[in-house]
Amino acid sequence: MGGFYGYSEASLYSKPFPAVSTGFFTIATLQSFHIYLDFLLFIKFNANGQVFNRSARHFSSHHPKYLTALVITVLLGGVGGAIATLGPDAANLPVRQVIEPVQALSQFKSNDEPAKALLVLYRTDTTRSNDTVDTLLKRLGVDDAQAAAFLRRDKYARQGLLGGRRVSIEALEDQRLNRLTSRWSADTDGQFKRLTIQRGAKGFSSRLETANLVASTRLASGTIQTSLFAATDDAAIPDAVATQVAEIFSGEIDFHRALRKGDRFSVVYETLEADGEPVRAGRVLSAEFVNKGKTHQAMWFADPVEKLTTAHTTSKGAYYTLNGQSLRHAFLASPLAFSRVTSGFKMRLHPILQTMRLHLGIDYGAPTGTPVRSVGDGVVEFAGKQNGFGNVIFVKHSAKNTTVYAHLSRTNVRKGQSVNQGQNIGAVGATGWATGPHLHFEFRVNGRHFDPLTVARQSESIPISTTVKAQFDRYAVQTRVALAAAGSIQAASAQ
Repeated sequence: MGGFYGYSEASLYSKPFPAVSTGFFTIATLQSFHIYLDFLLFIKFNANGQVFNRSARHFSSHHPKYLTALVITVLLGGVGGAIATLGPDAANLPVRQVIEPVQALSQFKSNDEPAKALLVLYRTDTTRSNDTVDTLLKRLGVDDAQAAAFLRRDKYARQGLLGGRRVSIEALEDQRLNRLTSRWSADTDGQFKRLTIQRGAKGFSSRLETANLVASTRLASGTIQTSLFAATDDAAIPDAVATQVAEIFSGEIDFHRALRKGDRFSVVYETLEADGEPVRAGRVLSAEFVNKGKTHQAMWFADPVEKLTTAHTTSKGAYYTLNGQSLRHAFLASPLAFSRVTSGFKMRLHPILQTMRLHLGIDYGAPTGTPVRSVGDGVVEFAGKQNGFGNVIFVKHSAKNTTVYAHLSRTNVRKGQSVNQGQNIGAVGATGWATGPHLHFEFRVNGRHFDPLTVARQSESIPISTTVKAQFDRYAVQTRVALAAAGSIQAASAQ
């Protein structure tokens, strides 16, 4: 049989197949592996293809299972063998030995010894009104009798550790105090105090320094669900900023009665920082409030006034609409800083007389002692006790306008005294016919009672002066961009 090198067809089929197994299935046992080699040689050395075709047809028709086993063996065994032989034998890899001298630790000289790394612990907390030195240090994780003794006798420490101040400490790994720092600021100036107590070679030392606060700008927004303060709490806006927003729009929005679920607000405000740490909120720079679908906007603008006698520039600012109309009206909308209202300007069941009668004013529920302010400039017409009003103050603002402040716990003005808008004139109480501490407030025009909030909204306001209108308009453009950015914060967080 030409081209097959002595192999006959008979010998090709006379040898049994070996067993072939895979990870997935097992093929019928083949009795010998020689036929596998014969078949490969037969395919390789057949010259004219005729014997191969005839023999292949005969093989495939008589031994289909064996043919399947051969194909799988070639595919799996061949590939596996190829992969197995790719890498070199580890036993044949060269081995190289490296020997280097190492100096023993005991041979280091004293000045070459590395310094031991100290573990320093940091912690910050706020002092409490009932804190002692021991309770404060314990809460900060410090156990140091020497530090406690120093804090008790140091005059700066007694000043810097009053209640409500942020205190930061550095403690060593054995809980001894290494450094204590406290920063605080008054509400009126642009500076802060920094108290530093430091451990040294001879014990503790203290120093008190004064530095300037640094103002940074923050943007925030929120949506009313229950109240303004609940919404600002959710947006992490300080209470001082919420109060300013209420004051800014107090002549436009009745924050006691007119807020609705879904009302939105955006605010741009200053944060005053000491050494990069926020100390307190600063001024509201601009704000937007959407109440009942109506948008109200405001921005702070200072009209510069150059003084020829000095090289400094002073300014007196106010809040304006973005169209240049002043938000300062002749009358404030409320004689109290933002607080809840127990009853509005409407018919009600009188709590003492138990009869339906017109309630000629607004009652503001507030704790006894809450400051009461005059809603406008004027002269005190009466201050003293009067029937069911108890302690009451009448302020004459013009020939026709008078305001009444009743049920006061005390009066701070006398008859004939001039008062300014926002001036403290008394305090909330429960004198006269009152079932609890509150302020009864009335607005009278020519002796007739009017809703104080309506009068406040209708009172005149002063527009921006024409000399600075161009500068104001440039600031207004920037303010619109900032308020849009503040409003987008809430939209982005909701998504």
